Amino acid sequence: MEDQAEKLREIMRQKKDAEERNSSDVKEGKRARIITITSGKGGVGKTNVSVNMALAYARLGKKVVVMDADLGLANVNVMLNMIPKWNLYHVIRKQKTMKEIMVETEYGISIVAGASGFSKIANLNEDERKGFIDELNTLSNADIIIIDTSAGVSSSVLDFIAAADDAVIITTPEPTAITDAYGIIKIIATEIDSLNMGLKLVVNRVKTVAEAKKVADRMTNIAGQFLNLKVDYLGFIYDDAVVSHAVLRQRPFMVIDPRCKASLCVRHIVGRMEKSDIKESGGFSMMMKRFFGRE
Repeated sequence: MEDQAEKLREIMRQKKDAEERNSSDVKEGKRARIITITSGKGGVGKTNVSVNMALAYARLGKKVVVMDADLGLANVNVMLNMIPKWNLYHVIRKQKTMKEIMVETEYGISIVAGASGFSKIANLNEDERKGFIDELNTLSNADIIIIDTSAGVSSSVLDFIAAADDAVIITTPEPTAITDAYGIIKIIATEIDSLNMGLKLVVNRVKTVAEAKKVADRMTNIAGQFLNLKVDYLGFIYDDAVVSHAVLRQRPFMVIDPRCKASLCVRHIVGRMEKSDIKESGGFSMMMKRFFGRE
């Protein structure tokens, strides 16, 4: 009898352990993938790439949120011809919650508008920082969170990069853009203590495949040789007249012409992202440590 009871207890323990493992797996599987899009300089099409990548993910059935983390010159909403009543400034000041300022778009994605004119998260006091991180965590029910940072290498940009599963650097073939892109990669390598995210490169506005490959080879080789850092070449986006037309109309180019060269490139990039593994990043908790650990 005692043997039978012990066997029964062992079976129940195994069942409980299996349920806990399955529950853990489900929770982990539901964790949002955080993709931070950044660049060394402005004017390389970073926001355009962010918005159209979001649409490509949405067309794969993903629940996508684009957060405009440019806290000085926010323009995701401008690109979508939207004027949100509330933005990140109101969240930072605890006047609104993240869910209250999130806006559904007609394109099947949601956006969180940036706080134009509010340039530095680093100026927040401890209570404001903690409240901001708590609000960011409410976005975790999305499948994909795309964070469109400001250009350059401010402390807040590094915070958002540190929070990412994937940090995507956007450059163009212009020498100044390449130099600045390498600059931000170098600062990422030296300033972020635990570099767990996948660091990726996209070359925008290229005329040929060969031009894109030349830029990518140069960037990835230099990063590997001098920084001992692996940068994956994710792909390129053609210099396409449809893109300029879409910007003037304040609509995503993937909506204006889903089959144009730029749209096909973005779909290819997202397809490659989907096939790549997610490294175990710090997520928003890593951002919190950076915020509170900063002098």
